[in-house]
Amino acid sequence: MSELIWSIARALVGVVAVILFLSLNVLFLTWLERKVIARIHVRYGPNRAGPFGLLQPIADMLKLLTKEDIVPEKADRLVFNLAPVMAFLFALLPAVTIGIGSGLIAADLPAGVLYIAAVSSLSTIAILMAAWGSNNKYSLLGGMRTAAQSLSYEIPLVLSMLGIVAIVGSLSTQDIVEAQSSAWFGIIPKWFIFYQPLAFIVFLSAVVAEMGRIPFDLPESESELVAGFHTEYSGMKFAMFMFAEYIHFVVGSALLVTLFLGGWYLPVISPLAENLGVLKYLVQVAIFVAKMYVIIFFLMWVRGTLTRTKVNDMLGFGWKGLLPLALLNVVVTGVVLTLR
Repeated sequence: MSELIWSIARALVGVVAVILFLSLNVLFLTWLERKVIARIHVRYGPNRAGPFGLLQPIADMLKLLTKEDIVPEKADRLVFNLAPVMAFLFALLPAVTIGIGSGLIAADLPAGVLYIAAVSSLSTIAILMAAWGSNNKYSLLGGMRTAAQSLSYEIPLVLSMLGIVAIVGSLSTQDIVEAQSSAWFGIIPKWFIFYQPLAFIVFLSAVVAEMGRIPFDLPESESELVAGFHTEYSGMKFAMFMFAEYIHFVVGSALLVTLFLGGWYLPVISPLAENLGVLKYLVQVAIFVAKMYVIIFFLMWVRGTLTRTKVNDMLGFGWKGLLPLALLNVVVTGVVLTLR
């Protein structure tokens, strides 16, 4: 009985820690992204609420919480109200199997990668619920685009992870990081971005599409669909959709770090940190977050630089570009492992 209570308590602490970690990052990113893109466009960005505009996320949150919650007269009220809650919950699910340090993980599932692949597509259901429940043609078009985009990029996304799983021989994200925790000559990391460069390119492109960010933000392209699937949402419900979008941003970046950039391992620093006792976990978290923000900054740079693509080009890139490359990577990896 005591073991069961301990397992439940550990699971609850892990879930709370995941939600807290994601929430703090989301609040910071809403400020950081506007600042970065403003600098790219030679603008100022938030600079009124607090020093350097740092209190802008708090002001935005208060504004959204106090706005009127409007439900369209002809909307399906149950589906309409349930969709943002589902979007928020589904966005949280993949994060529980991504560790930010050795043992610092909510649930170290033996089939962690398979679990992530399974639950990452659930957000499409919530978006389709919002699109259908709104009874709005722009929302419905945005929802249909989301379904088509998810179908086109989920397959290359999963296939790009197969090479890493084959090399490691495990589906656990902790095992994948441990497999990258060494270096040539003590300074050149043995990360999977060097073993699987083609898979990294495919995975990065597919993750950007799954996040629905420029150049793949077709489901909510304001120049065509007003705001896409969340056109009819306001107040707290709109905030939940935005929160879910930034959670996908953080989780996608964290997954890239876990699979291809060695997770919390960094040559020279990580071996030295092993002698610091409990402090080594702080070093691991700092390394993981620093890597994650390198990816986040790159994706912000992409958003501030590139333009939105067309629907047919977006779908063609997934089916005709990424899918053959992902299959090629699986074949090459299999041949190399067989010869070894």
